[in-house]
Amino acid sequence: MQFPPTREAGLERLNEFLPRAGRAYANNRNYDDGPDKEGKLRNVSQLSPWLRSGLLSEREVVEAVLGSHSASASEKFIAEVFWRIYFKGYLEQRPAIWHDYVAQREAAFARLEANSGLRKAYDEAVQGRTGIAAFDHWAHELVETGYLHNHARMWFASIWIFTLKLDWQLGADFFLRHLIDADAASNTLSWRWVGGLHTKGKTYLARASNIARYTANRPGGALEARGLADDAPALVEGADYARSPLTLPPPTSQDWFEQPYALILHDDGASHTPLNLPHPPALVIGAARAEQRSTHGLGEPALTFANKAASQGAEAAAAQFSCPRQLWGEGADLTAILSDAGIERVALPYLRQGWTRDALLPAIAPLAEAGLAAEILDDLNRTTWPHAKAGFFGVKKKIEPILRELGLHGSSDPAAGQLTMPFSSNTV
Repeated sequence: MQFPPTREAGLERLNEFLPRAGRAYANNRNYDDGPDKEGKLRNVSQLSPWLRSGLLSEREVVEAVLGSHSASASEKFIAEVFWRIYFKGYLEQRPAIWHDYVAQREAAFARLEANSGLRKAYDEAVQGRTGIAAFDHWAHELVETGYLHNHARMWFASIWIFTLKLDWQLGADFFLRHLIDADAASNTLSWRWVGGLHTKGKTYLARASNIARYTANRPGGALEARGLADDAPALVEGADYARSPLTLPPPTSQDWFEQPYALILHDDGASHTPLNLPHPPALVIGAARAEQRSTHGLGEPALTFANKAASQGAEAAAAQFSCPRQLWGEGADLTAILSDAGIERVALPYLRQGWTRDALLPAIAPLAEAGLAAEILDDLNRTTWPHAKAGFFGVKKKIEPILRELGLHGSSDPAAGQLTMPFSSNTV
């Protein structure tokens, strides 16, 4: 599987997938058929690496799909895009979930060091040596390619928690270390959902018959999964994560951008195009922090994609705006970078809950307090997040009015949603 870390590659994949984003997607999305001869999965979009990195935005993907399909035909695909947005909004309103996960993960690793049997079970799981053929196949596929079909991720997490009896935080960390599209919100909350913590008491049980049914079309035949647990008792935890009010930055006025500023592109926002900047920056800064996902090192596909997405995104922006480019590496002083350039202000894609925020916010916060930092959040996320109060249903019932409010409507014209490269900055 190939995921070039550029916006152009994401647009190419989107355009290629558009004809299948309607009823074909709804009917076939749950099948893990494995990659074709070109290394692609044809029944799902595989857009998540570019969405996760901000090389593409959810809005432009929704807009393209609705330009090619009616709202009813593309309903399932649109709902899946909103799942991503929902998880981000949910975590924004419960940031302690992320911070507790990080602390609990380190405690779980400490338990491995103190228990040789537990350590052996963990090593067998991440090395694909459990003896459960399907699970072992996915473990190798994840490490080698940096990607897993969404259904495989659910099966994998369920087997990890209920059959192998390993801490969910360790499994979530394994995904963060190797998934090219690893996302703090989607990954953390999905693992919690499988274990019965996100929706209290509701768990997901992987069954051999289900795995065989939905992997039957793989080139080597259905994957076997013998010896799985036959029940999935919900995990319990002491914390009660009450919802906190959203404190999002207000939309920044066009006047703010008229004075010289530096544009910071990072792991959650690696492209300038979806930002629709009203005035060009005087400096572009690339700030990749992929290594902060885990204390145990990233796989090569995930690390390479993340670092190149941020650096090449900064390079593309500098070329577009004919301005200098600077890399803000780990341990470097942002204040010094700005001082050397004679710039006081910075603009950047919104720092949502996760490792990128944890890594960059200490340097950004003083600028924000002084009114010298503008965090940019797109209208689709800004409009949807307030509805992510509890389960997904609260967001799902708002999808139609949200799309209507933002002027996004379905089309019966198959060519209407086609995107061109480069994507025009005034299209969204």
